[in-house]
Amino acid sequence: MEVLGYPLETVYLFGLIIGGGLVFIFILLSDVLEGMFEFLSSSIFNPTLILAYVTILSAAGYILEISTSLHSLIIFIISLVLAFVLVVLLNVFVLIPLSSAEASLAYTEEDLIGRVGKVITSIPEEGYGEVVLSGKGGNIAKSAKSFEGQPIAVGTEVLVIDIKGGVVYVSVYEH
Repeated sequence: MEVLGYPLETVYLFGLIIGGGLVFIFILLSDVLEGMFEFLSSSIFNPTLILAYVTILSAAGYILEISTSLHSLIIFIISLVLAFVLVVLLNVFVLIPLSSAEASLAYTEEDLIGRVGKVITSIPEEGYGEVVLSGKGGNIAKSAKSFEGQPIAVGTEVLVIDIKGGVVYVSVYEH
């Protein structure tokens, strides 16, 4: 079968090359292009999904045309369904979870509650000292005050009980 004077295998191959090329360009320039097409990103017309659909449709059509003797209309329908299923799976299992994932090593003050740290500047009875809290993102040094109002010596392991105004309130950590 021919489309516009070209064999169908050639049309699928051109679609695969153009779609794959556009996907590659979209990956390289995704930040700029996402900004330009931001109004489309939350809808079904997401450029990532459209480019993936065209590429998968073309690849499936090309492979089926050169490797089977099925009628071209059946190959086109199979390619449409396969591309639709794979793009839906891509969207549901990759793009939606990625869009809701946090990509930051920043922490909130509430994240510090319950963490264990070490006193690096002794904490007097009614005064302030300093503790260091180790975590995945590195070490965090915070001003500290004793939760019970008792002095805490340097090197003592402490548990963060509360945080107010950037100051952690700690208690001696007993294993």
